[in-house]
Amino acid sequence: MTPTLVRQHLSHAGSTAGVNLCARARDWSEIQERMLVPLYEAVYERLEVGPGTRLLGLGCGSGLALLMAASRGAAVAGVDSSPERLALARQRLQPDGWTTRARARTRMVAGSLRAAAGPDTPTPAYTLVTAFDPVGSLAAGCEDLGELLAEATPLAARGTPVVLAGWGPQERCATSAVLRAATRPAQWRPALRDDLEDVAQQAGLKPDGSGRVACPFGYADLDSAARGLMSTGLLDTAVAATDRDRVDKELTEALHPYRRGDGTVWMPNIFRYLIARVP
Repeated sequence: MTPTLVRQHLSHAGSTAGVNLCARARDWSEIQERMLVPLYEAVYERLEVGPGTRLLGLGCGSGLALLMAASRGAAVAGVDSSPERLALARQRLQPDGWTTRARARTRMVAGSLRAAAGPDTPTPAYTLVTAFDPVGSLAAGCEDLGELLAEATPLAARGTPVVLAGWGPQERCATSAVLRAATRPAQWRPALRDDLEDVAQQAGLKPDGSGRVACPFGYADLDSAARGLMSTGLLDTAVAATDRDRVDKELTEALHPYRRGDGTVWMPNIFRYLIARVP
């Protein structure tokens, strides 16, 4: 396994002024990132990710999806705009207990996607590209993602699968109702039916199958639910338009219908993924 972590720009909308970015990254890593594990598993199973896979993850967060691919034997590279999340990804993918030899096989690059491949990387560099950061929301920069895909696809062979993920139908995603209520008046933008296809088309990719996966969001209590959702960046625009206290209040109220008798919070959601191919 040769994990590589790369810092690039997959921007998120909204202001983060006054936000403790290290705490936010920790909340993402410890609370929120695991909510999409069923999505990662479904994609890796369908595409038979294993020792022959060289995976590039766009918007890799704190590296959980990369770690899952690496556990299957894949070589992985990651791209994310947050240095705080990347620091946590490095801890996951380069633990202190690794031998010097193992660390020598791990390239940590801050630069372009081409630099990420490295001089000893096979050509093409990647056999799978994933973008699991959900398309179809205020925080998912579709235009920026399209540009990043255009930069990434030349590093993959013709026919290489590129996986895009997005929110499912609004009526099947309880979290959409929560975010819509908490982001007033910033106007939460629900997923549209052709969001993923539109991004693929803009990047010059050819759709080749899709799927839906149940990804319920479950939290120990209201506080962890609020922290997890805040860590996504999806509420930043609302905070900028009003203030943090108001958004916190709206978010807590919107979460109450999903609080169960034991104090836990449970929101059923459906996520969609699209498999497109490099032409």
